[in-house]
Amino acid sequence: MAIVNRIGDFAEEMKEWRRWLHRHPELEFACHGTAAFVAEKLKAFGVDEIHEGIATSGVVAIIKGQGNTGDGGPVIGLRADMDALPMSEETGLDYASEVPGAMHACGHDGHTTMLLGAAKYLAETRNFRGRVALIFQPAEEQGGGGGAMVDEGVMDRFGIGQVFALHCAPHYPLNTFHTTPGPLMAAVDDFVVTVTGRGGHAAMPQEAVDPIPAVAAMVQAAQTIVTRNTDPMKSLVISITQIHAGSAHNVIPEVATFAGTIRSFDPEVRQGTVARFRDQLAGIAGGYGVTADLKLIEGYPPTINTADETAFAAGVAAEVVGEAAVDTDAAAEMGAEDFSFMLEARPGSYLFLGQGEGPLVHHPKFDFNDEIAPVGASFFARLVERAQPVE
Repeated sequence: MAIVNRIGDFAEEMKEWRRWLHRHPELEFACHGTAAFVAEKLKAFGVDEIHEGIATSGVVAIIKGQGNTGDGGPVIGLRADMDALPMSEETGLDYASEVPGAMHACGHDGHTTMLLGAAKYLAETRNFRGRVALIFQPAEEQGGGGGAMVDEGVMDRFGIGQVFALHCAPHYPLNTFHTTPGPLMAAVDDFVVTVTGRGGHAAMPQEAVDPIPAVAAMVQAAQTIVTRNTDPMKSLVISITQIHAGSAHNVIPEVATFAGTIRSFDPEVRQGTVARFRDQLAGIAGGYGVTADLKLIEGYPPTINTADETAFAAGVAAEVVGEAAVDTDAAAEMGAEDFSFMLEARPGSYLFLGQGEGPLVHHPKFDFNDEIAPVGASFFARLVERAQPVE
């Protein structure tokens, strides 16, 4: 393995940054303390520009390459997410979360650290032309901070031509990279269906219009969209995750609700699923004499890597960990990621960096493996130097 020697020199310092971040998790867009920590480090590194308060608490830093005193030349974007999850930590570590009900259970503390490590190296060496834009975004887990930063114009404002990101992965072997051109992670849409009938006494069901049998039929019918309305060669998951109705054993409720998610990769499948779901709800509601109201909450689009940028990123990863440790045919996952908004705006690639065995992300005992931080930072640094070499 060939991590950048200079980055290896300050690996222990990176560990200190990461563990400070781990102790101080922040949620959604309210990453103000994290952003202040990031900005303080970037200022100490001597980056050329620091832009704060983007999408509430996002930070973009600019480092200019050799001979670049103006705004000319290509710009490569590197992104890290900063937010944590609303859950309690159970690791028992001496640097465990100090914030009740919040923890870094998805490795964003490590993602931020890896990008800071690359920033320190790039600000020192500047062995590239053009500029690099370091994007530290809030609200990946909830809120779509990546989309918010795109909406606030970061791609155009900073002239970003291509964009890349990493995510730690405990389900992959240590110090291995995994990606693929095309869809890598799914689109996700949430929904809530409210079914309204007429309440009554459980002993006199003929006087009521019970919404519960209608809900049962709707839940079962939804799965036929997967098995009978969708090309079996295309992926689709409809998960019903909540059903709520009633408050007493002897009362037929007036209202019942159910909720869940729709996950897919293909835009036509995504749109067709919602259309078919609406038709099913209307038909079943009519048959049972109830009404059904669908509230659809459109979520993140699919994370789709562009082919050229993914091949390039894989080549850079091979320089860091060796060709045998880079998988360019990774299986797509049904999880969602708001880096997808940035990939809709610019070509680029998203990669997983294996951190070895341990609890999976979103588990109360998950912890980022500090051993991979210099690897990720080296990847980011080499990516810039290879994409924009000094002429």
